[in-house]
Amino acid sequence: MMNFPTHKFYEDLIALFCAGVLVSFGIMLFSKHNLLTGGTAGIAIITTHLTNLNFGVLFFLVNLPFYYIAWTRLSKRFTINTFISVAVVSVMTEQMDTFIDISNVDPIFSSVVGGIMIGMGVLIMFRHKSSLGGLGILALYLQNRFNVRAGNFGLIVDATIILSSMLLFSFDLVLLSILGAITLNLLVAVNHKPGRYQAYTLPKKMNNKTIQKSEKDTAVSSTQ
Repeated sequence: MMNFPTHKFYEDLIALFCAGVLVSFGIMLFSKHNLLTGGTAGIAIITTHLTNLNFGVLFFLVNLPFYYIAWTRLSKRFTINTFISVAVVSVMTEQMDTFIDISNVDPIFSSVVGGIMIGMGVLIMFRHKSSLGGLGILALYLQNRFNVRAGNFGLIVDATIILSSMLLFSFDLVLLSILGAITLNLLVAVNHKPGRYQAYTLPKKMNNKTIQKSEKDTAVSSTQ
């Protein structure tokens, strides 16, 4: 197989900033109707209702084992890019209301379009060796290791988290949150499949002569 060139660092920064804006806008749409989210953020929100710990502490503690997986099982670059993504989303989410004011929005629109915005942002992050941390890290690890689609895994986990929140929140709110989770994760599942837009490596058995021959054949075919 041929090697796909990796993105340069400044290309990652530009893409991750754009992804962070998309995710932040989606979160803002969710927040207009207090929709719930999945992933480690959803776990932290639910746990705040069961313990005396605040969201910040819980979110940090829940993410720790996943960052360890990213650093040891995926790559250091992926871990650093994930920190960048989380930082952009954290800042932009807090500042989004200063840039845009939405006084009225339909709840179903918030759920569907919010899920699309977050899904597009997550997809960009995945393609630039990044994620929103937490279960996104585990989803990518399972996809790379066992060919489990990241979107399918995320859909199951998010649905489980949101369904469990029925004990604490209204049924209508949970249904809208599930709709948002389905939209988000189906978008990722359809567009981020194993073997697509990933960094391939040459087989170890290929020696220098084989590589040179391949390059020569490519050059000849390109002139024809």
